[in-house]
Amino acid sequence: MRLLRDLKPAAFAAAPWTAAILTMAAGVMLLASGAMPSEPFRFVRLMEITPVYLIEVSHFIDSVLGLALVLVAFGLRARLDAAWAATMVLLLAAASLSLLKGLNWEETVALVTVAVLLAPFRGAFPRTARLTRMEVTPGWLVSAFCAVAGAGLLGLWSYEHADYGELPWWRVMADEDAARSVRAWAGAAIALLAFGLWRLFGTAAKPPVVGDTDPEFHRVREILAAAEIAEPGSNLALLGDKRFLFSASGRSFLMFGVRGRSWMALGAPVGRYDERQELVWRFRELADANAARPGFYGLTADDLPEIVELGFSIQKVGEAALVPLETFSIEGRKRGNLRRAWRKAAEDGCTFAVLRGDNVRALMPALKAISDDWLSRHAGGEKGFSMGGFTPAYVAEFPVAVVFFHGQPVAFATLWTTARRSSFSMDLMRYGEAAPRNVMDYLFVELIEWGRTEGYEAFDFGMAPLAGLDDRPLAPMMSRVGRLLFERGEEIYNFQGVRRYKDKYDPLWQPRYVAAPHRWAIPLLLADVGLLSSGGIANLAKRPKKEAPRELPQAA
Repeated sequence: MRLLRDLKPAAFAAAPWTAAILTMAAGVMLLASGAMPSEPFRFVRLMEITPVYLIEVSHFIDSVLGLALVLVAFGLRARLDAAWAATMVLLLAAASLSLLKGLNWEETVALVTVAVLLAPFRGAFPRTARLTRMEVTPGWLVSAFCAVAGAGLLGLWSYEHADYGELPWWRVMADEDAARSVRAWAGAAIALLAFGLWRLFGTAAKPPVVGDTDPEFHRVREILAAAEIAEPGSNLALLGDKRFLFSASGRSFLMFGVRGRSWMALGAPVGRYDERQELVWRFRELADANAARPGFYGLTADDLPEIVELGFSIQKVGEAALVPLETFSIEGRKRGNLRRAWRKAAEDGCTFAVLRGDNVRALMPALKAISDDWLSRHAGGEKGFSMGGFTPAYVAEFPVAVVFFHGQPVAFATLWTTARRSSFSMDLMRYGEAAPRNVMDYLFVELIEWGRTEGYEAFDFGMAPLAGLDDRPLAPMMSRVGRLLFERGEEIYNFQGVRRYKDKYDPLWQPRYVAAPHRWAIPLLLADVGLLSSGGIANLAKRPKKEAPRELPQAA
């Protein structure tokens, strides 16, 4: 008995995969049996005691149940409690129908045996989700299609090689037993087609967006103000376009966006460290329950342990530039150009100030004019999701660094701060045509000094997309493609220019990752992140007015 108790955890851990394999094998057996000729002696005996219509219906339904078992096997692999319950019902129903369709007692014994083996392992399927909402991947549908197609080919081969002499297959199919098998196989094929189309065109549920008029928005502000763990980018929660998943204590949240079937969490959970793992699991389970494709975008290396526990595939998508404030200085020959640009801007009449609250709201019309001017000279429109956009309510949430030129505002940056003062960053960085040429260098130098005065440890310059990817022969395909885009895709985005500009500040480059349940889903998630961030295809098509080139980073 002690040995059995010791083996129980291992048995329950192996139960989902074992149950999935056994259930799929049972489904394939039923599909093959429905497509093959009946055993003549048993069939004659059955005809003596059973109405013909009952035999026909049993034969047809048993094959459809075989397909259902193949499909529900993937729900077992995902540890869904509804999949376990459905499997038990399907196995017992199919066992009864196997006797009615041709006295196939061997199939009945096999199906009942599988049901008996699965019955004690109800606890191995703890995830509560409706079966109609379980995640369906292309691999699932391909596997089911192969099973159905294989059963059809097996049936065709069986009838051509049965006791029909030299008759061609189209004459063989005129036989009643063959017609019965064709109907059963066709029913399974049609059911698979209907299921595939339903899941292809069906849309995942969309939790409501939490905007600034929603009562939950106040909870988001409170969590950000006291967060034990938060990146500067966590402030995108205040943009008003996110969905939220809160922890049981209400002191942590995970934010995500929805596009089609993709649910993309932006970064790791924000708030308490000890609630991270529970929140990421709940996010994945919620996505599974709603037939959505979950993913995480913008993860740091410190976030990966919790994501690895989900069994997700991980791909590097770029590197973020972090400048330690304690050691940064504009003195010395190496930063001579930066120092001269900063001094010249100051000598020409630039001044710097960080405004908050009512002071920001009072200056809002001028900031809006700068923003509109900047947007007219850059491709695309306002951004969202992973980048901030200019709306007065959002801008007023943060401190705003403003550069004045002869007393008039000409450039600004909204500041993302963190409760622990581990780092701060910029979100919107915009300047008008009246701004002097080196206004951004001036702004950055002043911001770094401001952050040091305020007690921050580092200045986060944000991510350089596709930077730091390897193009080695054994590197992942996505890394190699990303490296190619980084080197050859300057017409799409100024990848190398962004990296070079931020390198002037000698930052520590830290990797950023995207994660998804399957590697094939990562390109889909990245495409959806891009469309969410750009505001859709229409914004991507907007072209800017031409202006004289400046050595400036691409700003949001």
